[in-house]
Amino acid sequence: MDMPRTLLVTGASSGIGLACARHMRNRGWRVFASCRAEADCAARRAEGFEAPRLDYADPDSVAAGLAAVLDATGGRLDALYNNGAFACPGAVEDLPREALREIFETNLFGWHDLTARVLPVMRDQGHGRIVNCSSVLGLVGIKWRGAYVATKFALEGLTDVLRLEMAGTGIHVSLIEPGPVTSRIRANSIPHFERWIDWRHSARRAEYEGGLLERLYTARGPDRFELPPEAVAVKLAHALEARRPRPRYYVTTPTYLSGTLRRLLPTRALDRVLSRG
Repeated sequence: MDMPRTLLVTGASSGIGLACARHMRNRGWRVFASCRAEADCAARRAEGFEAPRLDYADPDSVAAGLAAVLDATGGRLDALYNNGAFACPGAVEDLPREALREIFETNLFGWHDLTARVLPVMRDQGHGRIVNCSSVLGLVGIKWRGAYVATKFALEGLTDVLRLEMAGTGIHVSLIEPGPVTSRIRANSIPHFERWIDWRHSARRAEYEGGLLERLYTARGPDRFELPPEAVAVKLAHALEARRPRPRYYVTTPTYLSGTLRRLLPTRALDRVLSRG
């Protein structure tokens, strides 16, 4: 009997990560659904997943989480889906250095650390898939999202270079770029906003009061063009199972539109379009 293919998913507490873990398990994969918080890991175990704790901001946690996976599989890992991330909304001029350091630790440096630890395993076995979950905000920037945009732009570049460097090794590298997808990212960003953004003393206080605060604190219905997280899971399945996975997978209409506009429009024209949003 063939052994099931193995996949490590990060950020599987809710939203995209959880939907992808469930979808790939339903397709016959042995899924390790890792989470940052132990309580979320316990919830995943209650659902039947193997769920090591893995916190991108903690290098010891990254090493221990991967070691637990490899111990369970006998040293094999067919695929890694880097997904866990957070946002810290606020004007760029109001972002303290420490806020940027914190978000890069989780959204980029931790991803790189885990990926670099996985690559020797995949080299030894002669194959593997690395899939990084970027965003439409890895293609274009919008106001008030500078910290998150910066991490995703950096992730796009790092992943592109990794893909080039892995050519011919049997290790395939892909990006998934969702637009508006149902998740807890807005609610989860509130503690980071409250910790780092001193909006009351900002030169842009009126703009915070006139827009961002309401969007941040008011739970509303789905955004226009919003899709459920299962839409990402479908693209992940192709990236993991296709003989020739694509370098990029767009999810949602805004991502397709943004990718097209970025290629076709001069920067000033694109700025005008994005400023309306």
